[in-house]
Amino acid sequence: MSDASVSSSSAPFHVLITGGSSGIGAALALQYARPGTHLTLWGRNPERLAEVAAQVVRKGATADTFSLDLCQTDDALAELRKTDDARQIDILILGAGLGDIRPEGALTETAEEVRNISLVNFTTPATLATEMASRMAARKGGRIALVGSVAAFHDLPIATAYSGSKAGLARFSTALHAAMTPHHVSVTLISPGYVDTPMSQRLEGPRPFLVSSRRAAQMIARAIGQGQAHLLFPWPFAIARFLEMIVPRAIVHRLLRTAEVRQRPAR
Repeated sequence: MSDASVSSSSAPFHVLITGGSSGIGAALALQYARPGTHLTLWGRNPERLAEVAAQVVRKGATADTFSLDLCQTDDALAELRKTDDARQIDILILGAGLGDIRPEGALTETAEEVRNISLVNFTTPATLATEMASRMAARKGGRIALVGSVAAFHDLPIATAYSGSKAGLARFSTALHAAMTPHHVSVTLISPGYVDTPMSQRLEGPRPFLVSSRRAAQMIARAIGQGQAHLLFPWPFAIARFLEMIVPRAIVHRLLRTAEVRQRPAR
């Protein structure tokens, strides 16, 4: 792990974003970047984090970066506590995630992939959100957003760990929302479909209703600002979710097993 600071000057409004080096996380950093805002950006790639932080600073905000592996839950929790102790976090956006599908010709994902996906997509964000919810409730204010996926609402045979971890995150988020509302802490679940990010760009084949990272960041920031419990976009995926709820599961599973999706290796 490494710690790097682009600017150490104080700012009254503090946003921490995990997964801030690319994709939705980077777009959200630029969405929030303005004078009077401090961004703390977490990610695995220190070079890309530095690039995003530099863009944030050019827009008038201040920024810190921290490079870590979210499979190390205890390390992430310790860093969150240290960061909030030093500069109170007003908005926590848990945007980091892993997405892998079953290798071609295999019956399942590997056990190691399932472990890592579960840690990054559910265990660590749920741990961090719980810690931050407790701190924000004591302060009687704050906002937490958890970036899930529309995959949470579908039984994906080629991505059991991904859909399962996102389903767990979705239920955790709505339950935390119910617990925190009386304490003036908003919890927002974000369920995007296809967004033009490095993760989705690895997929071979069509990406229906594709949304740009910039447009996704605009919608997400608005939902967080309004304290919305759940944002699912684009709208056709809401219809797909409803249809899957009313069609017999055996039929849905038969259709899902016919899906042919391939994924290029991560760079």
